Amino acid sequence: MTYCLALTVDAGLVFASDSRTNAGADQVSTYGKMHTFERPGERVFVLLAAGNLATTQAVLGRLRRDIEDGAAHSLYTVRDMAGAAEYLGRINREEQEKHGEALTRAGFTAEASFILGGQLRQQAPELFLVYPQGNFITTSAQTRYLQIGESKYGKPILDRIITRDTPLGDAARCALVSIDSTMRSNVTVGPPLEVIVYERDRLHFEHYLCLEADDPYLADLKAAWDDNIRRAFRDLPRFDWESAGAPHRTGG
Repeated sequence: MTYCLALTVDAGLVFASDSRTNAGADQVSTYGKMHTFERPGERVFVLLAAGNLATTQAVLGRLRRDIEDGAAHSLYTVRDMAGAAEYLGRINREEQEKHGEALTRAGFTAEASFILGGQLRQQAPELFLVYPQGNFITTSAQTRYLQIGESKYGKPILDRIITRDTPLGDAARCALVSIDSTMRSNVTVGPPLEVIVYERDRLHFEHYLCLEADDPYLADLKAAWDDNIRRAFRDLPRFDWESAGAPHRTGG
């Protein structure tokens, strides 16, 4: 299983992913799911991948070959982020079609999903979720994040914390807490955790983290979150019947 997410706030973008892949109880491996493409000063892209590992690797190979070969259509020639998402969707669909029928007969799926984010010079940073079918969506004023993979456990913290004016540091911490919450409930999501924090209009990457399971910062973050969430729970308003001497109501 996989969990990747990306956040957009006024100050920039945050990307985070786990690195665990699972093809059965005895086939758990570690693969990076975060990939970058960068022309400093001109354009930057971050790609997060989930789904069939062979498909995601084939798609990444196509993207890099198109750049190296100077193809007419590549991430370095698209005119905007929507064009990049459309290009990625086409490559994804084509790679799935190559082996989809054979995989389906074997009981597997070739499907892969991607989150693509970045910025082109003189344009705003954007995020897109590209589906296996090649179509895509972006964020909205109400929902400023995108997720792929095991998304349900890490969603509540994003809904409560992320707004357009959330500082980048807080957004990055929120992303890590979201992944930690997912790891607590699903053992197929796990470290190393990768994080990229992109500051709006920088057009190059400066802030990258790769956190192993025993990383001191990750341990401190998890401990602080656990302590504070327990404290917040203990401080919740009491029921009337919990007051000293209050009579107990019974049914009937």
